[in-house]
Amino acid sequence: MRAASSQTFSRSVYDAVIVGGGHNGLVAAAYLARAGRSVLVLERLGNTGGAAVSTRPFAGVDARLSRYSYLVSLLPGSIVRDLGLSFSVRKRTVSSYTPVVRDGRATGLLVGGDRTRESFAALTGSEREYAAWEAFYERTRQVAERVFPTLTEPLPTRQELRDRVGDETSWRMLFDEPIGAAIEENFADDLVRGVVLTDALIGTFADAHDPSLVQNRCFLYHVIGGGTGDWDVPVGGMGALTDALAGAARSAGAEIVTGHEAIRIETDGTAAEVAFRTEDGEGTVAARKVLVNASPQALSALLGEPAPPPAEGAQLKVNMLLRRLPRLRDRSVDPRQAFSGTFHIAEGYDQLAAAYAQAAAGRLPEAPPSEIYCHSLTDPSILGPELAAQGYQTLTLFGLHTPARLFTEAPDATRDALLKATLAELDAHLGEPITDCLALDEAGRPCIEAKTPLDLEHDLRLPGGHIFHRDLAFPWADASTGRWGVETAHANVLLCGAGAVRGGGVSGIPGHNAAMAALGR
Repeated sequence: MRAASSQTFSRSVYDAVIVGGGHNGLVAAAYLARAGRSVLVLERLGNTGGAAVSTRPFAGVDARLSRYSYLVSLLPGSIVRDLGLSFSVRKRTVSSYTPVVRDGRATGLLVGGDRTRESFAALTGSEREYAAWEAFYERTRQVAERVFPTLTEPLPTRQELRDRVGDETSWRMLFDEPIGAAIEENFADDLVRGVVLTDALIGTFADAHDPSLVQNRCFLYHVIGGGTGDWDVPVGGMGALTDALAGAARSAGAEIVTGHEAIRIETDGTAAEVAFRTEDGEGTVAARKVLVNASPQALSALLGEPAPPPAEGAQLKVNMLLRRLPRLRDRSVDPRQAFSGTFHIAEGYDQLAAAYAQAAAGRLPEAPPSEIYCHSLTDPSILGPELAAQGYQTLTLFGLHTPARLFTEAPDATRDALLKATLAELDAHLGEPITDCLALDEAGRPCIEAKTPLDLEHDLRLPGGHIFHRDLAFPWADASTGRWGVETAHANVLLCGAGAVRGGGVSGIPGHNAAMAALGR
């Protein structure tokens, strides 16, 4: 095998070599380059962006979908401003719509806009649940205001964060007791309880009362983003963010090379060498510091160290392009309203518990829970002009409680069975089958693709298909974290991927924090 050429590099030793060109690696690269450091980014794939990319998945169809990651909440505005990014998000006009059939009548809960109170009353028959909802989310909003700014600061201790929250009731329900206790204490309606619980389960396989509190950690990260908990639509698709980040890093002087797969890191704590592989062979590059924008499993493999506990994802990701939005059985809601927010399917509280129990027992859920939203209603720019003029729309579906273990024996057949069952749950609330609305690609095939945890592991090297690389951590310091939550056992090797403390989601926070650690801040 020939040695890979290093002529594409401007130097033989860099202040920082960043392994992986996902959004966190690009954030770190931009910060370090702006601070005057020499930076090289090695990306395995032929493009940067990792899971935060926009692609045209359907042959001959001019629609750029956020293929993997799809909404933005945790990205601090300070990162956008610091790096001078030409990137923006738009608010969704509706937070969520959850259809249900009660007493033989199709109805639902619409949250957001001026119909929220009316919708709660129509669903539950009183004002109680709406008042409880307002009080509950006022508590989470206050926690968000106090906790979110700490994510780009050195890690506080648990007690320091508790003092900052300053509300023992909120602390108890979010940090001390399983979130199921707070949900059952505050809400009576099964559907309302389920809508609240979903934020604890996105990308996390757990029961509402799991004693590990992994569901609480997931819930916390879903309600603190931006200090408000809002989940916004990236204008131009998720790839617009990573393209802007790559541009900012290059403009500041960082070098980014694709098709370069890091295969080994050697370090003595002061100097390091990164070995890489390209289609032309192998090579090495020296660095004073190495930042790894990959999973903890990948970091251990690169260092030749024992692997951390295995991770397991538990979601189904489905992308669709429609010729038009489907009609709803609930005629009181316009489909454009229902799908512009998060459209919850089979996510009542008892349904979520049953689905978890069935999956934990090794079976596909009988009624797979999932949620859908339509990016193109908020941001039509992701569609080509002709498609937009003809009323085409995108749909993104995120399925819950489908752990990777369910797909190991017959991955394709299991995926197909799960997709069929998931769409059947959606169809139960539609006035027509969703498949009747699907667009066709240039070969006449329906524009729909489904990806299981095993697909995500294959495509993106997410360990076990886990979208957060591993279970999320509470955002405070302990004996293992270091100052910024990105440190490793080696003084000059830092973890800047989603598996860092305060990682997960499209946030750039691990990238920012690793850059600050590298700069000695």
